Amino acid sequence: MQYRTLGNSGAVVSNYALGTMTFGAEATEEQSRTILDDYFAAGGNFIDTADVYSSGASEEIIGRWLADRPDVRDRAVVATKGRFPMGQAPNDVGTSRRHLVRALDDSLRRLGVEQIDLYQLHAWDPVTPLEETLRFLHDAVTSGKIAYYGFSNFLGWQLTKAVHVAKAHGWSAPVTLQPQYSLLVREIESEVVPASLDAGIGLLPWSPLGGGWLSGKYKRDQAPAGATRLGENPKRGMEAWEARNADQRTWDVIAEVEETAGRHGVSASQVALAWLADRPAVTSVILGARTTAQLADNLAAADLRLTPGETERLTEVSRPRVGVYPYGPMAQEQRSRKLEGGR
Repeated sequence: MQYRTLGNSGAVVSNYALGTMTFGAEATEEQSRTILDDYFAAGGNFIDTADVYSSGASEEIIGRWLADRPDVRDRAVVATKGRFPMGQAPNDVGTSRRHLVRALDDSLRRLGVEQIDLYQLHAWDPVTPLEETLRFLHDAVTSGKIAYYGFSNFLGWQLTKAVHVAKAHGWSAPVTLQPQYSLLVREIESEVVPASLDAGIGLLPWSPLGGGWLSGKYKRDQAPAGATRLGENPKRGMEAWEARNADQRTWDVIAEVEETAGRHGVSASQVALAWLADRPAVTSVILGARTTAQLADNLAAADLRLTPGETERLTEVSRPRVGVYPYGPMAQEQRSRKLEGGR
């Protein structure tokens, strides 16, 4: 395991984080505790959860596990999120001060800690004034309820606006952004990655295996079945079967990943994770596992070093499709400048 600073903070985290969305849903409490044990035994120290994961059960499982392991609690960096609905009332959702003060206190209680290391807004809120949200986060930092804060699923302009509003008011600044990012989903490279690099924000990619596609477990034109996420629900979310199966780029990327894996004698998952962990601005890649076997395989990516040629081929075959403007080659050239001048 390698260690990196948490964005532009002084806190240090492992470059692979443990995502816990499965806890209390796809993984029982007993399985979840074993996954946590194995992750920390491998050198990891960064747990990511959210209040909506299994309606609070994920946080509760982590809290009970931490309570039983006080020595680990001192080493663990715990991140959670708030924003999505935790009830049916109008104020049970969003990033208003009213909702977040309750959401944060509830997360502290479920996790059984006095301070959350990284508190994240789970998504942008188009209703609440940004100043209201950022002032709440600043107050939470100064009161000691959270050490740092970050965002998830923000667009580039939203991230940049938040950074500059916080700076203009002299408030605590965000340190991280959690976006979807993988060899199959690279659209954030047009705006979100540059905005993050500009602000010193660390990226914490979620769904690094594209919902399981990059593990190689799905086969072309063979509808998924069995105990997999798409086997249980082929229309599941952004990784739904029909659209990706019909896209030639999907299978070109998977073929290159599997060829690279064969040369190294490792799994396809490890190749996809190793590529992502070395992308610009990435601090820690969030691993989601149902079983200890999945976790062990994913964590082995920490030992894999791709050659420059392999990285280049994976980057080229997975290059996202863009229009002529504003992200096409000629448009990018308009924004470039040669130091020696000339055409």
